[in-house]
Amino acid sequence: MLAYSRGVTTARKYDLVTVDEYLEAELSSVVKHEYLGGVVYAMSGGSNRHNRIALNSTVSLANRLRGKPCQPFNSDTKVRVRLPSHDRFYYPDASVVCHENPPQDSYQDEPVVLVEVLSPSTRRTDEGEKRDAYLTIPSLAAYLLVEQDSPAVVILRRTGQGFQREVHEGLDAVVALPELGVTLPLAEVYDGVSFEPGVPS
Repeated sequence: MLAYSRGVTTARKYDLVTVDEYLEAELSSVVKHEYLGGVVYAMSGGSNRHNRIALNSTVSLANRLRGKPCQPFNSDTKVRVRLPSHDRFYYPDASVVCHENPPQDSYQDEPVVLVEVLSPSTRRTDEGEKRDAYLTIPSLAAYLLVEQDSPAVVILRRTGQGFQREVHEGLDAVVALPELGVTLPLAEVYDGVSFEPGVPS
């Protein structure tokens, strides 16, 4: 499989990868790749802190959604974004889906909630490219951007006037997700995470 890094500006040209080629290759690849209209990008691994926050978010959602029709998925599940000119596939850190794709698929088309844990290497993409793509998904109700260095979550929530920005800070904060009928306490999202002295908790 062809692999690229974001930010490459060389003039070399490559054959584009089809969606089917990408999906087939990902099944046996030891490295995850994201797909943007025929070009694939190798993903770097996250830090222990990043992975703990992502796992905590998934587990907290799973506990609250047990027995409910909407179910969470971890970072091994891709989300397909269908743009007018091309398809994209991303690996969000966590997602919640109420209408799942067939079991044999390796991706989901209709996420209701998407979660990305921000890091220095991904912040620009998560707050820019991915945000713009995610917000085009008709089923998406909320996009959560989770900080690593302080207990804070920014939510872009769909309203009748478009997506509105909310900020939730502090370990006592609780994120309401009425779209799912559950809440997400920041104390659970950041369980086991230590912050530098002076960071508000």
